[in-house]
Amino acid sequence: MSGDAVALSVVSHAQNWLVNPLLVDLAQFHPAGLSIIVTQNVPDPDTLVARHGAEIIINDRPQGFGANHNAAFRRCNAPYFCVVNPDIRLNMDPFPALVQALQSVNGGVAGPRVCDPDGRTEDSARRFPTVARLLGKLISGAAGPDYPVDRGPLEVDWVAGMFMLFRSHAYREVGGFDERFFLYYEDVDICRRLLARGYRCAFQPEASVIHNARRASRRDLRLMGIHAASAARYLTRRYR
Repeated sequence: MSGDAVALSVVSHAQNWLVNPLLVDLAQFHPAGLSIIVTQNVPDPDTLVARHGAEIIINDRPQGFGANHNAAFRRCNAPYFCVVNPDIRLNMDPFPALVQALQSVNGGVAGPRVCDPDGRTEDSARRFPTVARLLGKLISGAAGPDYPVDRGPLEVDWVAGMFMLFRSHAYREVGGFDERFFLYYEDVDICRRLLARGYRCAFQPEASVIHNARRASRRDLRLMGIHAASAARYLTRRYR
């Protein structure tokens, strides 16, 4: 990565059983200057074994997605800040290609191609949601990608929060994630605000990660309610 340092933030919601193998992957594909911040958002019966030099934050009480990553960012002294879900696994070092994608445009954030464990491409690079698009997706059940994966790096509307690489100064300029989104749509919102500041959102399919998705909001009525409330908050916003 030519000495470009990355601070990586991952949050565990009693998910150390997922964080441990992710940290092993990060140690295997260890770019120069990588620092890792692990937030323990709730008490976890599983021990965080594979620390690999990670800095550990232990919360007194659970925080939302944005609040946790914003707190981690306050410890970031690197030019790049990476937000990663605990259910991500690596089979390559995605950072060089992502940094290159950011540098090729005035990029504020970049995301890799995200595949499920069977190798199918997930819809991690998407067009901004509208009421019509959300209704269409609900009716059709379509979950394929909005953008092609065979045309190299692309400018896209937004990339999903399971893996986002930010330029730290851009993240700082927009104030990080909006913590009023407790869960869901923080990723859409921050990409929209970066775009309003003149930054681009890059999708880099030459970098890939594996996402062993939990899909909890499809089974948990409370999370379904939070998801719907976040969608309503986003759709009623006025972006400038």
